[in-house]
Amino acid sequence: MRVSRTLAVLLLLCASSALAQPPRTFSEAKKIGWKLYSRQSVEFYCGCKYQGNRVDLGSCGYVPRKNAQRAARIEWEHIVPAWQIGHQRQCWQQGGRKNCTRHDKVYQRAEADLHNLVPGIGEINGDRGNFAYGWLPQAPSQYGACPVVVDFKAKLAMPRKQVRGMIARTYLYMSQHYQLRLSKQSRQLYEAWHRQYPVESWERQRNQRIGCVMGWGNPYVGGFDKSACVILGSRK
Repeated sequence: MRVSRTLAVLLLLCASSALAQPPRTFSEAKKIGWKLYSRQSVEFYCGCKYQGNRVDLGSCGYVPRKNAQRAARIEWEHIVPAWQIGHQRQCWQQGGRKNCTRHDKVYQRAEADLHNLVPGIGEINGDRGNFAYGWLPQAPSQYGACPVVVDFKAKLAMPRKQVRGMIARTYLYMSQHYQLRLSKQSRQLYEAWHRQYPVESWERQRNQRIGCVMGWGNPYVGGFDKSACVILGSRK
């Protein structure tokens, strides 16, 4: 019987941390992501509860801004956008994201990095697009009680406080691991958020679980233990 590579990665996670392999493509990463987040019921942007790929908008007081159909589904969000990962690379200049996905191995690894992927509300994923995260003076109001602001003119998105530290540590990790250039202003902001919003237990748990698949943790989160991967992988 042939075993898909996605399933094989999960089986390897159960068998031995030394054999864990990161996903090769964004498609593989999303399939593994559903497994890794199967016990989690809270999405990234607003803290809404969800089941499968359907969002319980009432659980966090979310009101769709424009696209109710997309608001009701979970999508996989790159914290550091694919555009920011790729536009600095030659492959992007010669054919955009599709060209990078097909021909650039560094981009392929970065696009599929599970440390940079989270389940989130589809409408906000679409609204945010490739905007950077940052601080905005506006009070949240676009999405009901959801504490997220997207400024389309400034091309900036302000996340809720509970995930600002995680966002910052992800940006710093991606910049270091894949040699992504960050502006001085962005780096200063993310370093400030890193200090202002310390690592919490849920972020450590996420880092451990993802690290068991990727083969390494986010050093800005810390605490990744390869020897614990067999235990995590064998739980039902």
